[in-house]
Amino acid sequence: MTEPSPSARERIVAGAADMISRRGLNATSIRDTAKHARAPLGSTYHYFPEGKQQLATEAVRYTGAWTARVLRKELAAGPVAGLRGFLALWRKIVVDSDFRAGCPVLAVSIEEPVDDETPAALAAAAEVFAEWERLLAGSLREHGVGAKQAGQLATLVVAAVEGTVAMCRAKRSAQPLDDTAEQLQSLITAAIGD
Repeated sequence: MTEPSPSARERIVAGAADMISRRGLNATSIRDTAKHARAPLGSTYHYFPEGKQQLATEAVRYTGAWTARVLRKELAAGPVAGLRGFLALWRKIVVDSDFRAGCPVLAVSIEEPVDDETPAALAAAAEVFAEWERLLAGSLREHGVGAKQAGQLATLVVAAVEGTVAMCRAKRSAQPLDDTAEQLQSLITAAIGD
């Protein structure tokens, strides 16, 4: 049995996430996203009447949910397995894209808002990072790590992996991810006492 093909809206959101991961938010236009997703431009405006910020917000949430699903699955086997899964996910993205793609959540986070208001996409990015931290911290707590240390270690993991993805793109090498993986695994192993 074949899986149903994604709807036009889903293709546009996934296409936006991919484009933002490669170009950043400011360099990603609705027109380019529609073309990338092989969707009519009119459909894009139909699904996202508020424009680029609405589409970017959905792309961030899409990436966040997809990554959280992977994390939940891997964390079922414990925090070290969760870390490995998280790192493997980003390794695959940067390597398979020949170091052209990174994380759209990070990309949205680092671009300066056009006005003094916090854009919805930036607020969504903060929520996504917090969710990844909650998942990691929860697994660490379940394995005997105190709440404060679990939270701090989860923040370190997310920050280190996101920063390392950017370094991999700049250096055109997965070595920063491998180095980070080794050190983060040591920290988690020491924290859970394995």
